[in-house]
Amino acid sequence: MQDRTTLTGDAHSDSAGLRSTLRYFRWAFIVTALGLALGAVLGWQTTGTWSGALTIFFICSVLAVLEISLSFDNAIVNANKLKAMRPEWQRRFLTWGILIAVFGMRIVFPLLIVVVAARIGPWQALVLAAAQPEAYARIMEDAHLPIAAFGGTFLMMVGLRFFFDHEKDVHWVHWLEGRMSRYATIRSVEVTVTLLTVLGFARMQEGEAQTVFFSAAIWGLLTFLLVEVLGGLLDDAHHARNTAVHGGLGAFLYLEVLDASFSFDGVIGAFALSQNLFVIAIGLGIGAMYVRSMTIMLVERGTLTQYRYLEHGAFYAIIALSLIMFAQSLVHIPEIITGLGGAALIGLSLWSSILSNRREASGGQT
Repeated sequence: MQDRTTLTGDAHSDSAGLRSTLRYFRWAFIVTALGLALGAVLGWQTTGTWSGALTIFFICSVLAVLEISLSFDNAIVNANKLKAMRPEWQRRFLTWGILIAVFGMRIVFPLLIVVVAARIGPWQALVLAAAQPEAYARIMEDAHLPIAAFGGTFLMMVGLRFFFDHEKDVHWVHWLEGRMSRYATIRSVEVTVTLLTVLGFARMQEGEAQTVFFSAAIWGLLTFLLVEVLGGLLDDAHHARNTAVHGGLGAFLYLEVLDASFSFDGVIGAFALSQNLFVIAIGLGIGAMYVRSMTIMLVERGTLTQYRYLEHGAFYAIIALSLIMFAQSLVHIPEIITGLGGAALIGLSLWSSILSNRREASGGQT
C-alpha cells in the first residue's frame, strides 16, 4: 500500500513538474500556432494549392527547429548575463529584446544587408525581397564572407572572455580551463588569441576576399570592445545616480549584439530552405520565442547554479560556432552539423554536472 502511495505521489510530482515547465513555453506555443497558420496562409496565397500551403508550413517548422538548435547556447549565455542584471532591465530585455530579436534581426537586418550590398533604398530592398526573392537571396549569399568574419570574431571574443578570467574557480575541463584562468592575468590575451585565429583564416582567403575577411573581422573585434566600453560607462553613470546592483543598459546592449551574432548563421542558413524573406522571418521568429522561454526558465529556476558545467558547455559551443563561421568562409558546412555540435557540447556538460552533483550527494551521505 505504501509503495502504491509512493508511486502515486511521484506521478503527481512529475505531472506538476511538467506543468511548471510548460508554463514557461505558453507564449512560445501560441506564437508557434499563429506563425505556422500564417505560413500556411502565405503558402496558399502564393501557390493557390494545398500542397503549396503544406510546403510552406513544413519549411516554417524546419526553420524554427533550426533556430532553436543553433541558439540553445544563446539562451544559456543570456541567462548567465541576465542573472546579474537589475530586475527592470531583465524585464526590458525579455520584452523589448524579443521584439528586436524577431523583427530587427530576422526582418530588418537582412534588408539592411541588401541595402548596403546593392546600394539601394530600404523600400527597394523590401520590394526586391517580395518580387525577386532569387536576386535577394543571391545578394545575401554574396554578403556571407564579411558576415562570417564579423560574427565569428565577436563570438570568439565572447567565448574566450568567459574562460580567460582569473576569478573563475569552477572548471569543467580542468587541464585546459585552469591554464586559461592563470593566463588571464596577461593583458589582452583573449584579443591576441582571436587576432591570431583571424590572421590564420585570412591567409587562407584568396585575392580581394582576404582584405574583406580581415576588415570585417576587425570590425567584429572593435564592436565587442566598444560594447564593453560603452556598457561600462553607461552602467557606471547609472550607478553614480543609483545604488542599485550592476547590470543595466550596458548589459542590455551586450545581449542584443550577442543575439545578432548568433542570428547571422541562422539567417544566412535559412536561405538554403527558402528564399522568401517572410517565410524565413516566421520560422526564425518562432524559434526565437523558444529561446526567450528557455532563457526565462533558466533564470527563474537557477538552473545554471544547479548544473555547474552547463555554462561551460555553452561557451565551448560558442567558440566552436565561431570557428565554424570562420571555416564557412572557405567551405560550406551544413547547419545541422552546427546545431548538433552545439547541442552535443551542452548535453555533455549537463551530463557532467549531474554526475558531479551525484558524487557530492553520495560524499555528503557517507
